[in-house]
Amino acid sequence: MLKQTTLKGSFSLYGKGLHTGLSLTVTFNPAPENTGYKIQRIDLEGQPIIDALAERVVDTQRGTVLANGDVRVSTVEHGLSALYAMGIDNCLIQVNGPEFPILDGSAIMYVEQIKRVGIEEQSVPKDYYIIRHKIEVKDEATGSCITILPDDQFSITAMCSFDSKFINSQFATLDSLDNFETEIAPARTFVFVRDIEPLLKANLIKGGDMDNAIVIYEKIIDQEQLDQLADLLKVPRLDASKQGYIQHKPLVWENECTRHKLLDIIGDMALLGKPIKGRIIATRPGHTINNMFARHLRKDIRKHEVQAPIYDPNEEPVMDNKRIRELLPHRYPMQLIDKIISLGPTSIVGVKNVTSNEPFFVGHFPQEPVMPGVLQVEAMAQCGGLLVLNQLEEPERWSTYFMKIDEVKFRQKVVPGDTLLFRVELLHPVRHGVSSMKGYMFVGDQVVSEATFTAQIVKNK
Repeated sequence: MLKQTTLKGSFSLYGKGLHTGLSLTVTFNPAPENTGYKIQRIDLEGQPIIDALAERVVDTQRGTVLANGDVRVSTVEHGLSALYAMGIDNCLIQVNGPEFPILDGSAIMYVEQIKRVGIEEQSVPKDYYIIRHKIEVKDEATGSCITILPDDQFSITAMCSFDSKFINSQFATLDSLDNFETEIAPARTFVFVRDIEPLLKANLIKGGDMDNAIVIYEKIIDQEQLDQLADLLKVPRLDASKQGYIQHKPLVWENECTRHKLLDIIGDMALLGKPIKGRIIATRPGHTINNMFARHLRKDIRKHEVQAPIYDPNEEPVMDNKRIRELLPHRYPMQLIDKIISLGPTSIVGVKNVTSNEPFFVGHFPQEPVMPGVLQVEAMAQCGGLLVLNQLEEPERWSTYFMKIDEVKFRQKVVPGDTLLFRVELLHPVRHGVSSMKGYMFVGDQVVSEATFTAQIVKNK
């Protein structure tokens, strides 16, 4: 089971802000488990912190802007993209101004620094959100659309269409985050010359130049107007009759602009609050549709905060009914686990098929059969017993007994025909024969009951 990670040490990057033109320093620091990404404005009184989550986005005009009340920070997407792609779960980011420095307009410097300081594994399991069904968000006004489909890993395909003869239609694909450093991270942000003047009038891109962006000149304007733009940006004047790419560094790839769009998608998906497994297909992506999609997915994540295990009835069980009888003293009708389909050092997944022939239905609401709640908890405990007994030598000689049951919740009734999935996790290592566990029971994708329980392990045979 993969564990959460953080940085082994801190690193800082320095440069000017793309939109403010200010000299800025951003520092990435290790953070405790379950922290997520947090951004701290150390230049402000009280050094306020903004949670890097999709619902904190307040502007997507020319980048992703996060806010907590009046406290804002922008141009965060490149740094967050690097953190997410490199598998960092927890990080405190400190910045001494209202935006991250633009650097060279890509994410490669962040990646290089993450690799330099190293990645540290933490003790808590990585909490993936696994996409189980197609989710799609459209923006009818722009024709933008983002779709996510079930997949074993995180992957993206981006398709872009621009009103430009230089980059009309392009696509880019990232099949594995392992390739982010070489295939996506060096892709730089880009701008059309025709958009520069409106951006300047909007008080943006004060720090933009031909070293930190791809600049595309593809619609001829008057020489005087082009000279004025060059003077405003403090860059050399250019011949207005010559079209093309006018940045200092040549393109890394022919589709570098679309690769950068893909980079931005990853940065905006970092605002989901947890890593995901699914395949994203993005048509005409941009920060606005990215954030619409991330907010929609955040709602789905909150709705299924605890996800049901994946159950494939075609796969061979880890423990069948016979092996369970060898470990547990329970027999019909009190053996409530049919098979175990997953077993790790700290977690277990079991299955029970509820039939109309269960003896407890005879007397428990016979006209409307409902599985008793106490038996649901007992079934979770039996699953937990198999987890701890499996770690012992001669497990057949040991038994587990309840010591305490807490935080029991029943969310919906269980009836004949339901297939129950149990997921039980150790809360702490077993000490002095005492084990604390958290159990969940699912029907389909829904949690139907849960409980925390403590059991004692006794050698009595």
